[in-house]
Amino acid sequence: MNQPQMRRREWMLHCSACVATLAVTGALPGPVAAQGRTEGGAAAARAPRRILVLGDSLSAEYGLARGSGWVALLEARLKAQKLGAEVINASISGDTTSGGRSRLPALLQQHRPTHLIVELGGNDALRGLPLKMTRENLAAMVQAGKAAGAKVMLVGMQIPPNMGASYARDFENSFKTVAQAEKVPLQPFLLAGVADRADAADWFQGDRIHPLAKAHPVMLDNVWQVLRPML
Repeated sequence: MNQPQMRRREWMLHCSACVATLAVTGALPGPVAAQGRTEGGAAAARAPRRILVLGDSLSAEYGLARGSGWVALLEARLKAQKLGAEVINASISGDTTSGGRSRLPALLQQHRPTHLIVELGGNDALRGLPLKMTRENLAAMVQAGKAAGAKVMLVGMQIPPNMGASYARDFENSFKTVAQAEKVPLQPFLLAGVADRADAADWFQGDRIHPLAKAHPVMLDNVWQVLRPML
């Protein structure tokens, strides 16, 4: 096991107790209102490209000041690089793949995105939901996005081993399985470069699950590596 893998494992072990407590007490972050369309000015409004982000608390700026999450930073980067695109953040804290699947058809009809980023699944695992269902939901969202004419990418996640090492491994592989079957790009781990740092504990909020604002530029870089060639 190399050093980044060891650090990532240490982070997962470190937050396992917190995750277990949240699962038992039902204190996982509850749904909040979708942020809706990110303001991008008149130029963005006229842009032919529309990027819809369908995610959970990691994309909904949970515990952060508005405008400091990776989705807001994505819009700023697109403007800075003069890549005309409107960013629509339809992320909801606490959302699962089932929730995202049920919300997506209306979002596709309303916004007609050219690109769809699916960042969901973490809350499925924290609740111990069947991975078969998670894979089916991810595949359905990818298929819906493609059917609507959008280029789709998946964003993967990893979980602490409190649900069992086998479950954690199979969960991680679920994203790869769906991406390969549906032939869409995959960002394997949104928290790469954050959760596997030697000082990872200093990059998370008090719950030891949600990253601090300083981690979100790293998260954006992870997404950007896959998204940029798609634009």
